[in-house]
Amino acid sequence: MSENCTHDCSTCGANCPSRDKQSLLEKPHAGTNIKKVVAVMSGKGGVGKSMVTALLAVLAQRAGYKTAILDADVTGPSIPKAFGIQENAMGNEEGILPVVSKTGIKMMSVNLLLEDETAPVVWRGPVIAGTVKQFWTDVLWGELDIMFIDMPPGTGDVPLTVFQSVPVDASVVVTTPQALVGMIVEKAMNMAGMMNIPVAGIVENMSYVECPDCGRHVDVFGESHADEIAARFGVPVLGKLPINGKLAAACDSGLIELFEGDWLNGALTELLK
Repeated sequence: MSENCTHDCSTCGANCPSRDKQSLLEKPHAGTNIKKVVAVMSGKGGVGKSMVTALLAVLAQRAGYKTAILDADVTGPSIPKAFGIQENAMGNEEGILPVVSKTGIKMMSVNLLLEDETAPVVWRGPVIAGTVKQFWTDVLWGELDIMFIDMPPGTGDVPLTVFQSVPVDASVVVTTPQALVGMIVEKAMNMAGMMNIPVAGIVENMSYVECPDCGRHVDVFGESHADEIAARFGVPVLGKLPINGKLAAACDSGLIELFEGDWLNGALTELLK
């Protein structure tokens, strides 16, 4: 692959392995059958990808679907904490066993392999990308209806590895109302397009605060740009999440599976089509 590769084979005449995307896909562990894989991504950190991933997984599990989360954000893993999981993942001669949440969601994260969850993961890109690939190939996921991948921010090594190695069926792009974030999110949208990954739609986090007295929506971070970006790319807005103290507290205390709210019900319906 040329160092100037754009990952868009339609504009390139080079004969390289990346031309055949199927040749780069890795098979999951033997005995694993995953019907649908959804990547939750964005162009930058701090927009709430992990929370959106967790909420979608909880909703899918509540709806009766066998659900899992692959935490691909190796240097900033937060999925185990949101679910209140402190135990380490175990393994056997066949591979790594995912940890299961209280309601039955299977998950794998680097924090489930560390003795100290606050220990920094000081690894170079190729090692991180290889770890994420192993989460796909070496974990005994079993029978799943849907897997959500909590992607790291940006468009670098790990997102590229996921899109090339894992048969991702769709992606959800998370944004916030600020115009600056919207511009960076478009980079993620463009990357998904370059990698031929369908974008199911956009979720806007921290979209507003609801007044407890009158119910009016207050745009704390300014006017929303989600509809504008979605229209530009021809995708729907799957949901708009408010700034909600109870939701934040549920994540902090490991009780995300108890959350109440219908903000992403439509998003799950779209993803399960």
